[in-house]
Parts: sequence; C-alpha cells; structure tokens
Amino acid sequence: MTDYYSEKLSAERLRAVYDLAPPRTKAYLEAEIDLVLERISPGMIALELGCGYGRVLKRLVDKVRVAVGIDTSVTSLQMARDFVGAFPSLHLAAMNAAGMGLGGRAFDITICIQNGISAFHVDRRKLFAEAVRVTKPGGTVLFSSYSPKFWNHRLEWFEIQAAHGLVGEIDCQRTGNGVIVAKDGFTGTAVGDAEFETLAVSVGQRANIMEVDNSSLFCEITVA
Repeated sequence: MTDYYSEKLSAERLRAVYDLAPPRTKAYLEAEIDLVLERISPGMIALELGCGYGRVLKRLVDKVRVAVGIDTSVTSLQMARDFVGAFPSLHLAAMNAAGMGLGGRAFDITICIQNGISAFHVDRRKLFAEAVRVTKPGGTVLFSSYSPKFWNHRLEWFEIQAAHGLVGEIDCQRTGNGVIVAKDGFTGTAVGDAEFETLAVSVGQRANIMEVDNSSLFCEITVA
C-alpha cells in the first residue's frame, strides 16, 4: 500500500484522476489551491510535498521566488517538468516526504494538500516533524484533509475513478466512516481536527484548524 500512488496512480493515470473529477470536486480542488495562493508572495521559497505531475506547482511557480516539488514517483516528476513548463525557479526531486534529504529552515512555506497526509501512507508524526524542520521560523506549514461534510462527493469521485479502472472496485462493505476501501488494496482515509492538533503538539507547534468550502480541513502552522 505504501507505493500505491507511485506504482499505480502516477503521471498520466494521476492526471486522469483529476480530469475526471465532477464539478463539485473540482470546486474543492480549486478552493484548496486558492487558500495556498493567499498565503504566498513573490519573495518566497516554497516546497510542495507530493507534487505529482505538477498540478499545484503550475499555479504557484511564477508567484514565488523558488518552487520545489518532491514526490516518490519519478514518472510523475518527469511529467511535471513538461506540465509546469521551463521555469529556472522550479526544482523537482524524488524523495520521501517523511525523510527528506533537504536542509533545515530552508522554506518560507511548505504545503501538503489534497489529503497527501493520508495518501502518502507514512508515519504522520514524522511527516509533520519533517515539514516543520525544513520550514523557516515564522514560516507556514499547510496540511489538508477532507471535511466530513464532503463525504458524499468524495465517494462519488472515487466511484468514478473505479469505473475508469484507475483504482479497484469500491468495497462497499468496508467503505464508510471516512474510509474508502477498494478491492485492489487501495485504502483512503482522512484526518480530523483533533488528530491535526495532536500532531502539531507532538512536534512542538500550535495548529490553526480551518474548514474551507465545506470540503477541506486545513491545518496551518506558523513555525515557532
């Protein structure tokens, strides 16, 4: 399960996941990017964890001084280079977000949105600790997951993915209470406000929890 996205949902297949999203899901995706764009400015050095084929990076690369994207899928990163375009300020690297080979206190903002915290299937405390470690004091760390209010739309989106063979058939008996299970081994979870707060405290930080668009739950940390 750890490598599900890099092995089965990378590059063109990952892009198809987003291209097939129904209108309400596309609104959710846009609302998340809008919040990120509100937090950035031209002088910033920005890092995206789990950048995939560059869908988010494409929206922010020309609005910051330097944009760095990491992902475990080399094929997704290769696609990101073409999808985002030729920007000298863009840097891409293959690495695990829970154990980054990056220097500390390097970034003004570190983002891990659209439920990457669950999709990566890594130790969440290590993921939080790494995100904080690489972010400058006073800088911003942003994580997001799904709001419970978005459950029906989220399930619809995964049913569409399953119908197109992008994930396995949804296991209806095991799917519910915020967890989506497919018969090919895929499992999609979500993180609630209490867990976000606990994770932040575990790495010595304070969390600001926000619900956005009745679809996302954001955890924002201003690094101490």
